Amino acid sequence: MPDFKYVLVGGGMTGHAAAQGIRSADASGSIALVGEEPVPPYARPPLTKGLWAGKEEGAIWLPEVKGVSLLTGVRVVAIDRARRRVALEGGETLGYERLLLATGGTPRRLPFGGDGVVYYRTVAGFRRVHALPVGKHVAVVGGGFIGSELAASLATAGYRVTLVFPEDGICARLLPRDLALHLNGYYAERDVEVRAVEQVTGISAHGSGFTVATSRAELRADLVVAGLGIVPNDALAAGAGLAVDDGIVVDETLRTSDPDVFAAGDVARFWSPALGQRIRVEHEDNANRMGWAAGRAMAGAETAYRHLPFFYSDLFDLGYEAVGVLDARLEVVADWAEPFRRGVVYYLAEGRVLGVLTWGVFGAMDAARALIAEPGPHAAATLRGRIPA
Repeated sequence: MPDFKYVLVGGGMTGHAAAQGIRSADASGSIALVGEEPVPPYARPPLTKGLWAGKEEGAIWLPEVKGVSLLTGVRVVAIDRARRRVALEGGETLGYERLLLATGGTPRRLPFGGDGVVYYRTVAGFRRVHALPVGKHVAVVGGGFIGSELAASLATAGYRVTLVFPEDGICARLLPRDLALHLNGYYAERDVEVRAVEQVTGISAHGSGFTVATSRAELRADLVVAGLGIVPNDALAAGAGLAVDDGIVVDETLRTSDPDVFAAGDVARFWSPALGQRIRVEHEDNANRMGWAAGRAMAGAETAYRHLPFFYSDLFDLGYEAVGVLDARLEVVADWAEPFRRGVVYYLAEGRVLGVLTWGVFGAMDAARALIAEPGPHAAATLRGRIPA
C-alpha cells in the first residue's frame, strides 16, 4: 500500500474529526483513515437516542473529508516506530510521517453468553437489536450510562424491557443515591422492570430466546443486550513501547511518548488543568474536540488541548448535562429547584468542585467549567444558587 503523510488509526468520530482538523491546517497532505468496522465514520450518540425515536439510520453518517483514503474493515496489528510504518492484518503495511491512535475501547464482556449477547456500541449492534420486532422482550444488563439510555429508548419504542444491574440505583456510580433510587421508580412507572441489586450469573440460549440467571431469579428474554462500559484499546500503543496507563498517555499537544505519534478520544489519557489530574473521557464532546485538536497538531498548528469535556443523556422525558468528575463517592451538594426534575448537583473533594451535573437544566456548562477552575474552598452554603436552576 502507498505511504501517507498522515495515518489515522480508528474510523470513528475521533478519527473523522482529526481528518477535519488536519484539513483545516493542511489542504493537500495525504491522509489514510483506517477503521476496523466495515462502514464509514458515524456518530455514536444516536445509537441509544435518536434512532429509537424515529430518526433514519442515514442521519448518523459523517460527511466525507476531502482527499481522505478510507480503509474500512481493516485492523492495524502493529506499529514499527523506527521505520514509521503500521502493519495491517493480512500482511500489508502503511508508511506515515505522523500517526494518530484513535482506537477507542472494547466493551467489557460477561464470562458467559458468548455471541448471543449484544455488547451495544456499534451500528452493527443497533441493527441487531432493531431487527427484533417491537413488543419483544429485551433484557438490558448494566444500569450505567449506556444501559440507562438504551432501556429508556427501547421502552419508549414499544419493547418490553428488563433492566438488571448490581448497584442499588440506576447510574448509582454517577448520581447521588436519592436520585439514583428515584430513577428506579421512575423507570418502573414507564413499564421497565427494574431489577436492582441483582448480579447476572449466567446466560443461555433457550429456544428462540435466552434464559438469564441472576443472583435472585431467572428470566426469559428474546434478546440480551449489555452495556458494561469499555476497556481502552491501548494494547497497540503498549506493543509499540508507548507510555500507557489505562489509556495512552499524551501531553497537552496530544503527542504520545513518541513525538510523531498522537492519540485522542476514548483511548487517550490527558492532563486536565482544571482538575489538576490526568483523565480519560469516553464521550462525544471529547471525541470531536480532541480529534480536531490532534489533527491540527499533527499538521503543525500550535495547539494545546485544555478543554474540559461535557456529556449529556436523555432518560425518557428527563435529561441532564454534566462536566468534570461525577463520582457518587465524593461529597455531593444537591441544589433542587424541583426535586429530581430540575436542579444542579455539585461534586466536591476537600472544598474543590470537581464535577457539576445540571439535571433538567441546559446551557450551563461554561459556568460549570468556570466553577471547577476555581480553587475554592467551596461548601454547600456557597454553592446553592451558584448555577441557577
